[in-house]
Amino acid sequence: MKRILAFLIICSLILIFSLSNGVIANSNDLELDAKSALLMDACSGRILYAMNIDEPFPMASLTKIMTLVLALEAVEQGVVALDDLVSTSAYAASRGGTQVWLEVGEQLPLKEMLYAVAVGSANDAAVAVAEYLASSEAAFVQKMNQRAKELGLTNTRYINSNGLPISGTTSGEQYMTARDVAVLSRYAITVPLFMDFVSTYEYTMRAETTKKPQLWNFNKLLRRYAGVDGIKTGFTTEAGYCSSVTAKRDSLRLIAVVLGCSSEAKREADLTKLLDYGFRKYTDYLLYAEDSVVASLDIRKGDPGVVDVVVLEDFFVAIERGQESSITTEVVYPDNLRLPIVQGTSIGQINAYLDNQFIGSAPIGPSTTIEQASLLDLVSRISNNMINVLLGI
Repeated sequence: MKRILAFLIICSLILIFSLSNGVIANSNDLELDAKSALLMDACSGRILYAMNIDEPFPMASLTKIMTLVLALEAVEQGVVALDDLVSTSAYAASRGGTQVWLEVGEQLPLKEMLYAVAVGSANDAAVAVAEYLASSEAAFVQKMNQRAKELGLTNTRYINSNGLPISGTTSGEQYMTARDVAVLSRYAITVPLFMDFVSTYEYTMRAETTKKPQLWNFNKLLRRYAGVDGIKTGFTTEAGYCSSVTAKRDSLRLIAVVLGCSSEAKREADLTKLLDYGFRKYTDYLLYAEDSVVASLDIRKGDPGVVDVVVLEDFFVAIERGQESSITTEVVYPDNLRLPIVQGTSIGQINAYLDNQFIGSAPIGPSTTIEQASLLDLVSRISNNMINVLLGI
């Protein structure tokens, strides 16, 4: 499944960026307070609403999305474990702003530190995690910027792990665009355990000792908007009020991003407008149910030689109601298919388009296992083909 996911993400991003320039228009039809705003279909990466989405802005604690991603990728890869003890340095303990008041030398499990980052937006915990994963925050920031490049975040620059402005630096040295925040968020929700952390509304630190502090998520929409289950908010004087949230209703998952709101209330109002717009205007249309036949494939050296190709999962696309008949599809295979191919294994993907705009994809595979054909079968096929040609069949 990891290979399938990676294949789909790469193909989707290529299609999105190749098509987006002629599709997206800046707009503020929703009368938003934000300086920049975006609404995205999380399944396809298709942008449904855009306002100044390629203008870089400081992003405050949205920085911590990348901090969480790198930490949880390290957990998934077995480099670290959630029960590892993370020590607090003097530098980490000295971080201002929102914090969980870590003391110098205090050790807490990585899992608890990550809850402090995801739920409490703790700056001291973010630095402690960064130092644990990369020996220093500076080294961790290098990893953050490298990962940003790998994920296609073309207008992103990190200077620390928590998003706090650094005294004496030039304004705007740490920034992201709304597009980059959305692309990162879309990837982040696929990282194992990420949603477990960012969907948590309440968490008790040091539960075995002081039980302090009690953390409540700054993303109030987790309790106030049906379907919201992440991701992260942020605020500094320079950045204003920022947020990236995701919400799911039925099979339609949306990502909404706002940067530079003038107040917490207006940030919440803007996010609500974006999500309301998305869920009102778009529907999750089931284009193909799992195991539906979408093509046939001729495998010259396969047994069988011709097989049905089916979708490996329910294929939903986000479209405006009434546009179902305008959808077109294309089946795409990699250059080389190696035998045998086990039933249920991905051998490519089916892409969906609406007015030549990419709107989604799903993995495809053979309806039955394809073995290597025997020499006798191959000779028989060649002979039959020659006879058919001679007879004009």
